[in-house]
Amino acid sequence: MAIRYQADSNTFILETKDCSYLMKVSRYGNLLHLYYGKRIPDSDVDYLLQLQDRGFSPNPNEAGNDRTFSLDFLQQEFSTDGKGDYRSPSIEVINGDGSAIFSGKVVDYQIDKGKYRIEGMPSLWAADSDRADTLKIRLEDRESRASVTLFYGVFEEKNIITRSVRFENGGNQLLNLNRLMSATVDYRDSEYDLIYFPGRHMMEREFERTPIRSGLHSIGSSRGTSSHQYNPFAIVCERDAGEDHGGCWGYSLVYSGNFLFEAEKDQFGQLRINMGINPKHFSFEMKPGETFWAPEAVLAYSDQGFSGLTHLYHDIYRENLCRSPYGKRPRPVLINSWEAAYFDFDEEKILEIARASVDMGVDLFVLDDGWFGKRDDDNAGLGDWTVNRKKLKDGIEGLSEKIHEMGLQFGIWIEPEMVSEDSELYRAHPEWCLRAPGRPMTRGRNQLVLDLSREDVCGYLIDVLDALLSNARIEYLKWDMNRSISDVWSGLLPRERQGEAMHRYVLGLYRILEEITEKHPQVLFCGCSGGGGRYDPAMLYYQPEIWCSDNTDAVNRLKIQYGTSFAYPVNTMEAHVSVCPNHQTGRSVSLKTRGVVAMDGVLGYELDSRKLSEEEKAFCRRQVEFYKKHYRLIAEGDYYRLSNPYENPRYTAWQHVSKDRRESLVSLVLTDKEGNAGQLYVKLKGLDPDAWYEVEGKEGRYSGALFMNAGIPVPASLGEYESIQFVLRTVQEKK
Repeated sequence: MAIRYQADSNTFILETKDCSYLMKVSRYGNLLHLYYGKRIPDSDVDYLLQLQDRGFSPNPNEAGNDRTFSLDFLQQEFSTDGKGDYRSPSIEVINGDGSAIFSGKVVDYQIDKGKYRIEGMPSLWAADSDRADTLKIRLEDRESRASVTLFYGVFEEKNIITRSVRFENGGNQLLNLNRLMSATVDYRDSEYDLIYFPGRHMMEREFERTPIRSGLHSIGSSRGTSSHQYNPFAIVCERDAGEDHGGCWGYSLVYSGNFLFEAEKDQFGQLRINMGINPKHFSFEMKPGETFWAPEAVLAYSDQGFSGLTHLYHDIYRENLCRSPYGKRPRPVLINSWEAAYFDFDEEKILEIARASVDMGVDLFVLDDGWFGKRDDDNAGLGDWTVNRKKLKDGIEGLSEKIHEMGLQFGIWIEPEMVSEDSELYRAHPEWCLRAPGRPMTRGRNQLVLDLSREDVCGYLIDVLDALLSNARIEYLKWDMNRSISDVWSGLLPRERQGEAMHRYVLGLYRILEEITEKHPQVLFCGCSGGGGRYDPAMLYYQPEIWCSDNTDAVNRLKIQYGTSFAYPVNTMEAHVSVCPNHQTGRSVSLKTRGVVAMDGVLGYELDSRKLSEEEKAFCRRQVEFYKKHYRLIAEGDYYRLSNPYENPRYTAWQHVSKDRRESLVSLVLTDKEGNAGQLYVKLKGLDPDAWYEVEGKEGRYSGALFMNAGIPVPASLGEYESIQFVLRTVQEKK
């Protein structure tokens, strides 16, 4: 097994193909962290624990006169709180006597074959072919009888270790759980950089790298979703690490609500990483016998730089996260009506757009916002999910049939979690909203948020979605969520339990998605929150692709998709070719470049096909044919970033390489053009250095070693914002 316990040294050893993770039980029962990094053969590394008498670092009672043992500087697997460790803790509990102390000591452990599952929340699952094992270690606070069980899932061949925590009130008094981190990892040193992905609506997941300095650096969301502003993914890396070299540790949280990631460099130059639910406005009342699960954290280590780490996350998320049958199916190429019609349409206009799209080679037509209730703009109608017959005289069922008669599949947009005040639903059930009594409401996009912590609201939405998908031929559903959550107060929770509302909202969301995706597996679900405002692994569990950003400008998308690619597979990023000048930036870019950028994800279109010339439609059809021809390579191959758009102003390039290294697709967009400039070369990655390759459409054959060390010349004739693609195939296995 990938997990074993070394009794003579009280050491737990977790091993994957390329990394080791070691921890031990101290002589006083504390679970101490020893090592996480490149695989080592050692099973006893106690020498790493250097005990010292340090001033102002208190010693636990059980240590007696031993002043060298202090939790203030020792590396821990799950830190205590209120017992002399002054770093940011793994847990905060208010006990029945009002004290805020938790001192967990190891009481038992269990090693199981297979991967654990989390109640009510998404998590990675293990296929029959996976070598996956589970370690459970239970730590108990002897005074309160509260305990935590630490769960470790080890995917041996995929170099992934998952973490989760289950809290249980085993005592006889009421407790309040105010903080519970999914993973704590303590490093003995801190000479690392932190990489994270901040942003905003229409510029999500930008790349930020900073040295870790003294103090506490935190990122996170308190917006009710994982958010546009930060993503629940971060990297700790060696200072000299780059795309192809250096040690990197990845931290990814499988959660769609408020999250927190902390990197704390302490007084002794050590580093603590915490990741879990954001404790802001979080407090769970725990009655005797009740349990609480923390969401899953997915940890990965690579000594092959950012590319190596990316490949680990792409592989595990493609193969062990998404449950939809579409997870491994080629995705249809769609055209969406939004930028073609917005709210201004009737059935005939929609049919005209769909009819004009057939010649583009697309597979699926998606009707976006505006088909329901009194919905002529974004100020009314949300919640009234009945078709507007003035716009669609034959309803969704009739429209869908007419779309199918054209040879296209049919998809639809919906925003189930929201309600407009100007709606029949709100007039009937104002109490269904998250809103604090006696206070004026805060609106976003002139809409309010339904309280998904309520059973009646969840039941209503399940019925609405089931009816919609059962009564019409719908192959695709775009699930949107267009505001951050505020005014959090649930009408069914008492005063002392309002701190549970936001997490219960997320659990309600998962319950709805669980039921609907189980009942309608034939539907491809696409996630969206104003674009990429809820782009996280938990949503990918139910929705195999997510609308990457509301920003469809191809040049802006280079940065957005660059940052997204560090953790998320290409076949999860829905990307569209839209009209120019672009509706968000006013920039004009060639149709070719828009397609090259969009097929660095799940290719689609979002424009008025009626306004395209026959030549443009034919060009789109060739784009679609090229994309479908190379779909498996794009969706399933290894992904390499060939340039950093934040450091290289001249071009942005990326590469897809098949797992057997026999085929590769290289894409490049020239982002800055100077007169009489020097010749540019782009160096490739991931090829077999000993194999011979040909470039499609060009004479000659060249070694993988040559392409990776000398590169391919970028045509000097290429203009600013123009693009080029190279297809490489092996012609001979070895020299």
